[in-house]
Amino acid sequence: MSGDLRLLNRQRTRPLDLRLLRKIVHHLLAERLQLQDFDLTVQFVNATKMARLNESIMQHEGSTDVITLDYSDGGKASPLIGAIFLCVDEALIQGRKFRTQWPAELVRYIIHGVLHLLGFDDRSAAKRRRMKREETRLLGALAREFNLSKLRGKSRLGA
Repeated sequence: MSGDLRLLNRQRTRPLDLRLLRKIVHHLLAERLQLQDFDLTVQFVNATKMARLNESIMQHEGSTDVITLDYSDGGKASPLIGAIFLCVDEALIQGRKFRTQWPAELVRYIIHGVLHLLGFDDRSAAKRRRMKREETRLLGALAREFNLSKLRGKSRLGA
């Protein structure tokens, strides 16, 4: 395995430029995080689908922003293998709440999911702060490299 990346747009809330998203995620993994060995699927879903996933996978009621599934064997030298589900509806809500653009929120969600796959944990306040700092650092680096507002694109169902 080397760098396998799949992006799947399973929502119609907002069109996404999956080509640009692919470049951003690949840059995050290969350049910013120096990962050469990964197999990652990122799915963009709506609130209804995310609520179903959240209930069936996490046993939590309602929608959420990100669900990360780690398929690696958990060893230190293990490649990054997993799936990240992102809710575009939540990105819109959180973008309004925090006065950020929803495409930047989506990229933050991707970073959040990848950090979970790398072993970051947000279950305690201290770990949550550490993870948030790393998210913000990586998001800033990606925003300097790419125009995240251009993620608004033509709707396509796969890339």
